[in-house]
Amino acid sequence: MKSMIIRSLVIVAALTSLAALAQTTPAPSSAAPLPSSPGTANQSAAAGNSPAPVPLNLNAKVAGINIEAAVFLTNEGQRDLDELNKKFVPKSTELNNRKAEIDALKKQQTATGVTDDKKADLQRQVEQKQKQLQRDAQDAQEDFNNQRGEIGQRILQKMQPIIGKYIQENSLGMVIDTSAQWPNGPVLYSAPLDITKPIVDAYNAQSGVPAQTQPKSPAPLGSSRPSGTGTGSSKPGTTPSTTPPKQ
Repeated sequence: MKSMIIRSLVIVAALTSLAALAQTTPAPSSAAPLPSSPGTANQSAAAGNSPAPVPLNLNAKVAGINIEAAVFLTNEGQRDLDELNKKFVPKSTELNNRKAEIDALKKQQTATGVTDDKKADLQRQVEQKQKQLQRDAQDAQEDFNNQRGEIGQRILQKMQPIIGKYIQENSLGMVIDTSAQWPNGPVLYSAPLDITKPIVDAYNAQSGVPAQTQPKSPAPLGSSRPSGTGTGSSKPGTTPSTTPPKQ
């Protein structure tokens, strides 16, 4: 999802830059062109006078946005993510119960009076159940992450015009994604120009989705909520808490 988010944000910035360019490019002037060599003068005469180049804006500001946090810190994002967490509670409960069953088999192996044949049989059961549990837990995590990504993409599509408007209104020359901090990403520091919170506030005002008032259900397959609106990395859970340790 993150690569899609970054590409979408680059597109927003590019379209905004083109719009600004169209507004600031001066109209062709009737003034005499700059001196040129005879050869280039003839070519210019044949092709017509081209518009003067747009001057470089040295005052353009660079800002950062934790785009993943912005998406899931909106009221809509928190609401939909909370519903997704509730949807996966039964699966999480099932996986935890199966893990408890495996733990019980392990305890039987260490019980007094258990024969070697019985221990070997219990060990085979443990290994089989553990492998199946790990596969099922990974499948559940992948399903959870895919649905979480769909939520993020849907919200991001609606957030893009808001980001573009904010860029224009604040004369920003560049907006970078700070979701991954150095050394995992290229951004070392960007707190003074972080625009995550104003974008979230603007999105909430436009969406009309109220803030969540009920206690949020726990994320069953790992932490999936951003921890804040700063420039720290927002890392969704990638390994279910029910995944058994390797033997």
